[in-house]
Amino acid sequence: MVPLVMALSVALLALTACDGKSAATATASTAAPRTPALSTQAQVGQLAFFDKNLSGGRNMSCASCHDPQYAYGPPNSISVQLGSDITQTGARAVPSLRYRESTPAFSQDAPNPDGVTSNSPGGGFMWDGRGATMAAQVALPLLNPVEMNNTSREAVVKAVRDGAYAGLFKQAFGAGIFDDTDAAFDALGTAIQALETEDLSFHPYSSKYDLYVFNKIGGTLTPAERRGEVLFHSTGVSNCSGCHYTGANFNGNSGLMTDFTYQALGAPRNDRSIPNNPDPIPANDDPRYFDMGLCGPFRTDHMPATPATANPYCGMFKVPVLRNVATRGAFFHNGVLHSLDQVVNFYNTRDTNPEYWYPAHSDSAGTGTAQANPAWALQPTSVPGATVDRYNDLPHAQQGSIDEEVPLGTGEGGDKTLASGTRPRAPGSPPVMTPQQIADLVCFLGTLSDGYQPSSAPSTAGRCVK
Repeated sequence: MVPLVMALSVALLALTACDGKSAATATASTAAPRTPALSTQAQVGQLAFFDKNLSGGRNMSCASCHDPQYAYGPPNSISVQLGSDITQTGARAVPSLRYRESTPAFSQDAPNPDGVTSNSPGGGFMWDGRGATMAAQVALPLLNPVEMNNTSREAVVKAVRDGAYAGLFKQAFGAGIFDDTDAAFDALGTAIQALETEDLSFHPYSSKYDLYVFNKIGGTLTPAERRGEVLFHSTGVSNCSGCHYTGANFNGNSGLMTDFTYQALGAPRNDRSIPNNPDPIPANDDPRYFDMGLCGPFRTDHMPATPATANPYCGMFKVPVLRNVATRGAFFHNGVLHSLDQVVNFYNTRDTNPEYWYPAHSDSAGTGTAQANPAWALQPTSVPGATVDRYNDLPHAQQGSIDEEVPLGTGEGGDKTLASGTRPRAPGSPPVMTPQQIADLVCFLGTLSDGYQPSSAPSTAGRCVK
């Protein structure tokens, strides 16, 4: 019988990641030697993670969208990824799988890890928290027709039973595991959860920020990065740490850069109203379709009674972990933005300059000549006086959930949201952050990328140095 380690190596070499490199190469290039060794269940999860036979077309594995070389996120900047059936496109951006092991189950009255902020919706997996655990979350892409496109649980279990690691699967979960389809399907989720929990490449804490926080060699921030860190924690300017919490978190972790809450940011609709949009979401071609996060369409327990009934959950999506954010090519739940500069500028000017982000109403021509917007804006031009379709990816009745905390809004009055009376910033008023502050903040976010290798001769020039 081939020894277990050799069997794992052979199996990994036979599987291919989506960029054409072997899964073994992809894993080895990002993961430090694992200590202790993976449990048998986690070994099953490792093989399953790279197994393209677990998709309906036998052409897509978990690693196709969650590539180890890209912090277990997408290997490209496409807004939403193609599925196993390449004629189908998803409706949401693919998140990174790193640093998820501390995520609590969803609760609409969840405690905030900062110990000060009042309870609110928090926890859970997926953008809308409908996966209760990492193990349960595995089922959602496996059975989604626009993702891995399996027809049934039986189809998934058959692929495992007929595959190269069926023996290892039985060793991990019992000789009779395949006698019960539901038990075997759930065991697959358990195996992948074990991998994500035990494999250090899913939570390496190997960024420059980690060296800095623990006062290690190579962890000295440049002046620009240090200014960015101060801004990150400034409640009156960027207010990033208000949601992307850096302190002690659940299960003894810290520095996760999230409080696991949900916010309605009013991200622009990713559709053809954006000139030269390279990849609008096909579902958005239907003007009646809205992705409203906690209140549907994929999550149904918080849906509004009628389309015209205001619902505080509508438009709310999970606050993501910011670690490795600088390695991403698509941002927000719909992947509508494609650079950190865009993202920070959106926070800074969503209210003050909505014409940068949202299209003008078709019946509002404005006056005068079209003006060029900044290079980072979604809308390349705007006409003075034109009425802008703000928050255009939420029905008007549901726009009360829009977050008006600093820097988006003023943070004054009410309880953070538009409906509660928190005041937005007036169109045309000065944004809260300067271009230099935005540049410094982006530099700090770059220190959150894992795999940092200190240089013996630090750079003396560049955007993030002085």
